[in-house]
Amino acid sequence: MTAAAQAPAHLDGDRDADRRTLAWWVDKGVEVLVFIGGISAILLVLGIFVFITKEGLGFLAGPFDAAEFFGSPKWTPTSDHNPSYGALALMAGTASVTGLAMLVAVPFSVGAAIYIGEFATGRTRESLKVLVELLAAIPSVVWGFIGLSILNPIIIDLFHVPVGLNVLNSGLILGLMAAPIMTTLAEDALKAVPDTYREAAESLGATRWQTIWRVILPAARPGLVAAILLGVGRGFGETMAVLMASGHSINIPTSPFDSVRAITATIAAELGETAQGSDHYQALFTLGILLFGVTFTINLLADLFVRRSMKA
Repeated sequence: MTAAAQAPAHLDGDRDADRRTLAWWVDKGVEVLVFIGGISAILLVLGIFVFITKEGLGFLAGPFDAAEFFGSPKWTPTSDHNPSYGALALMAGTASVTGLAMLVAVPFSVGAAIYIGEFATGRTRESLKVLVELLAAIPSVVWGFIGLSILNPIIIDLFHVPVGLNVLNSGLILGLMAAPIMTTLAEDALKAVPDTYREAAESLGATRWQTIWRVILPAARPGLVAAILLGVGRGFGETMAVLMASGHSINIPTSPFDSVRAITATIAAELGETAQGSDHYQALFTLGILLFGVTFTINLLADLFVRRSMKA
């Protein structure tokens, strides 16, 4: 009886040991997969940077002239007699469109985040969050069609300008495109503020708006700044909508009604028609290096603000 009673207990112990061994191997396998995923993302970004740099290195080592590239608005890389690679007008076009887009997107996104996070409740809040996510899912080419087919005639009729494809058009479109992601990030920053801050302000007699303006927004400032910076990065990197709505004209803008050309639109429009390995081809990759450096810096600043917010 004693030996028979001990046998099942021994078998149960073996089964428990097998389960622990299997769980250990599964845990290690998942850990390796997560590690590979994280490393592959880093290697992919480095690979993109190395590829862009390699393709543009010939231009940087050859016909590149920093004074002309950064100081001249003349971009005529296909000229047979005197090709010029001035990117000033392209940088000015990108900056003007992005700046106007942020003037549109920042108030809209921060205001929407405040309403969703602090005022809306229940089904209203959930419906608005779904609507914001749906706006973020609209393809950029659809936004481009909206700018080309809808905003273009509206701007012509309202402001009596000959062309409605300009900084104003592309800035409005880009602002609407950047607003959803900025709204989501801004709402997360507001939600990260502890409820004790709100309770303390209300216990001192502050109204809801005073609590938001004096307590919640200052506490969420790092996260809000990070959301704005990521929106700026989104604006710098947008291609198709800007190509369709900006007029694609090489010009340093002096008013919102001037047509411009962005760096991304220039790369998208010209890269497929250039001879591989030519100076024009390599100059476009040099523009890519410039764009990559700007967006990387913006994203790095946003990440630093997020880390600061988490520490606070």
